[in-house]
Amino acid sequence: MNKRLAAEFFGTFWLVLGGCGSAVISAAYPHLGIGYLGVALAFGLTVLTMVYAVGHISGGHFNPAVTVGLFAGGRFSAGDVIPYVVVQVVAAIVAGAVLYAIASGKPGFNVSASGFASNGYGAHSPGGYSMQSVMITEFVLTAMFVLIIQGATDRRAPAGFAGLAIGLTLTLIHLISIPVDNTSVNPARSTGVALFQGGWAVHQLWLFWVMPLWGGRQVA
Repeated sequence: MNKRLAAEFFGTFWLVLGGCGSAVISAAYPHLGIGYLGVALAFGLTVLTMVYAVGHISGGHFNPAVTVGLFAGGRFSAGDVIPYVVVQVVAAIVAGAVLYAIASGKPGFNVSASGFASNGYGAHSPGGYSMQSVMITEFVLTAMFVLIIQGATDRRAPAGFAGLAIGLTLTLIHLISIPVDNTSVNPARSTGVALFQGGWAVHQLWLFWVMPLWGGRQVA
């Protein structure tokens, strides 16, 4: 069990550091040209690489919504749900702390004003989308993500391609929803940066727990 939790820690840490790091650091420089596409690819690549690196140890969840969805679908034991979710959240917060330490090395950096890659709705949505739009987005995209994970990891699926399918799915999800709410579909990812933003992101964090968890369990 310890090896499995360690694998979940490293996978979730890499997802938040790589994905949110690309948004906080690289996307802040327009001349680098990564934009939404680059951030979407960064999130997809973090999952793809960690599925192949440690997925064989822990199952490669890196996301409480995935853990809950796989449990609801009978693919994961009830006794492991809480340890997995706790480790995922802790890893995300540690990644947020590392990212904050890096980003704050630039003079003038303000974690609250930058948003710190946090998820939000209304005035804090990149495209100004309403809370209702964000709720629908998080529910539907998380449900589809968990559905694809279940299909790609089924014993009847082609062997060796699950990581590619999952990583590309997360990339597509970000391409759809970064303008809507900066894309969560992962309560740990949302928590890991919201705590450092410390203002509106914490107040709106409830949505990015409720909707992904609800969406993830609907495909059971």
